[in-house]
Amino acid sequence: MKKCALLVLSLLTLTSLRAADPSSFAVGSFTFKRPAALSWVAVDPSGMRKAQLFAGEAKDPDKRAEIVFFHFGPGVGGGVDANIQRWLGQFTPETPDMKPIIEKADLKGIKLTRVRAEGTFSSGMPGGPTTPLKGYALLGIILESPNGDVFIKMTGPGDVVKANAQAFEDLVKSAIE
Repeated sequence: MKKCALLVLSLLTLTSLRAADPSSFAVGSFTFKRPAALSWVAVDPSGMRKAQLFAGEAKDPDKRAEIVFFHFGPGVGGGVDANIQRWLGQFTPETPDMKPIIEKADLKGIKLTRVRAEGTFSSGMPGGPTTPLKGYALLGIILESPNGDVFIKMTGPGDVVKANAQAFEDLVKSAIE
């Protein structure tokens, strides 16, 4: 009985120990340096999400934004324009002046597309039930690569996304430097 109790206690101790959050991580052909202001979220990298971070107050869903990284491999994932349209389809502008912004650029030989949107965000999996979240914003960047594009999307309350836009940009630039 004592051996069993010791085994259970040992297992509980081991599962409560957590590896330090990585300061850098790879997605596709890119290695990102995580700014200290962004919290690491463990995900199963064999799924669609290859990495995930939180901006803002990680423990409070009303005061945090999700930053999600997707990489599907070469020629998979729908391409740049299809993903932009899918992302924008998740937002309904709340006022006529809330128009999405799409910018294409070339940074050190890497083609990237930046997407911004504001309004009511339809949260949920494509094709499934959604939850409308008013006052949300999107900042997304797609990095093109012959080894498969990397799709990075930050969504959350508009004030949280705006307050963390520079950390998001620094994160993306770190992979291109």
